[in-house]
Amino acid sequence: RRCLLEEFDEAAYLRTLKDHIDATPDWERTPPDLYARRLEACKGCGFLEAGTCGACGCYVELRAAVAQRSCPWNKWKAAESGTTDNRQ
Repeated sequence: RRCLLEEFDEAAYLRTLKDHIDATPDWERTPPDLYARRLEACKGCGFLEAGTCGACGCYVELRAAVAQRSCPWNKWKAAESGTTDNRQ
């Protein structure tokens, strides 16, 4: 559905986002602890804007949910090793 941001239904967006993540097959899904670390890296990144990566345009929660995905700016490398590095 095409809409302007001012017409955006945030609750519907969150439901759709959760539905997409829940539909990801278990074998393809990022383990919960790594998913949380990936999102923390995104939250500390200057490119994050309203759930979207300003650098690549992805919806970070969807990208982070798939194990084989990576951050094109290598922001998740520290998350993968369990450390934090949010330099831009």
